[in-house]
Amino acid sequence: MIIMKFGGSSLANAERIRHVVDIIKMHIDEKPLIVASAMGDTTDNLLEAVDRALAGKVCIKDIRKLHLATAEELEVNPDVIKDLFDELKNLLSGIALIKEFSPRTRDYLVSFGERLSVRLIAGYLNRIGVEAKFFDAWDVGFTSNNDHNNGEILEESYAKIDETLGHLNSHYAFTPIITGFIAKNKNGNITTLGRGGSDLTASVLGAALRAREIQVWKDVDGILTTDPRIVSTARPVSNISFEEASELAYFGAKVLHPRSIIPAMCKKIPVRVKNSYNPTHPGTLILSMLDDSNEMLRVLTFKKKVTVVDIVSTRMLGQYGFLAKVFQIFDEHKVSVDMLATSEVSISLTLDNRENGLEGLEAALDKIANVTIKKGKTIVTMVGNVRRSSEILERTFEVLSASGINVQMISQGASKVNISFIVDDSEADTCIRELHRTFFEAA
Repeated sequence: MIIMKFGGSSLANAERIRHVVDIIKMHIDEKPLIVASAMGDTTDNLLEAVDRALAGKVCIKDIRKLHLATAEELEVNPDVIKDLFDELKNLLSGIALIKEFSPRTRDYLVSFGERLSVRLIAGYLNRIGVEAKFFDAWDVGFTSNNDHNNGEILEESYAKIDETLGHLNSHYAFTPIITGFIAKNKNGNITTLGRGGSDLTASVLGAALRAREIQVWKDVDGILTTDPRIVSTARPVSNISFEEASELAYFGAKVLHPRSIIPAMCKKIPVRVKNSYNPTHPGTLILSMLDDSNEMLRVLTFKKKVTVVDIVSTRMLGQYGFLAKVFQIFDEHKVSVDMLATSEVSISLTLDNRENGLEGLEAALDKIANVTIKKGKTIVTMVGNVRRSSEILERTFEVLSASGINVQMISQGASKVNISFIVDDSEADTCIRELHRTFFEAA
């Protein structure tokens, strides 16, 4: 069995759904289980419908038009989705009446995108002779905590999913089409799984059902050596480790969110990133372990518009408890840290670029240290064989020196797969281009 997840851009209209179904048919002998996102811009359209409802106008014209037109073009009976339109309209009427839109209501609202999508895909598969059944995720066992908009899948879900779908490993009677991104909590309320939610759905299914492989179908040929918008010669990476993929995702790569691959990582199930627009390309295979002794770097990534906080105090010298005080302040102001470097008397760290909350944070830190806040910075992250870190750093600083770029902070830390450093936003593109040329393009 394999898990195949398709995102919204892959399912944007009837033509794209036909293409996705062709891909599914290519893999039918591998017992595919399909995870589907909402079609195209449906989630955005749902949220726009809420804005209109709060203003007193209930209208789902755009949502209805897209899905009914898709059903007509695919020759799928529209009755499979009409009940959802009625349910959606009733929900929006309630929002318009009480003029309230809570996190719980938001999750209920956006769930309609995935629920509409799976019904159309299953309907089309059945029409062309491929037996399929659609499932809302909670019907196969997805149970989350009560954290609306960012739900966590409960451990008990794995056994429930295996109980519901595990028999397909031995007797594959139909192709399941399952909603990504959504679940229900123990109170029966719909929740959404936050960033990378549909990828997380696929990863949980793969782990629960002991799938041979999880395929995440995007609109790029896998994980690339860097962002192709900056370096046109960026190329796909054939293999990468789970740890490397997690570091990449955390430090700016958009292909996968770190939390989405944790279930697969725990069960050592390979995850393959493939391109639905180029289905014959092998993509990138993410493995639990990887021998990278012959490669120095695998990927360059970056995160722009970060804020650097420099904290300097001679009271740090030889004192215990100072770092605890610093991080207690960050905890009190609910500010998380991306990257950290320390010396005997100073701490430098990075935050996502933010306008709110910095004044209070700075005032609190000023009571125990001298604080400087610098915005407009970029974290550049080099992911690969850090056992060759001296060689990597030697070549990196040669390149940066020749380009007139000064590194303002550097961190390797506990990770054995990445080295990160800070440059100005204005220097980031040049930095990436020159490093890519040196590490990936030099003869």
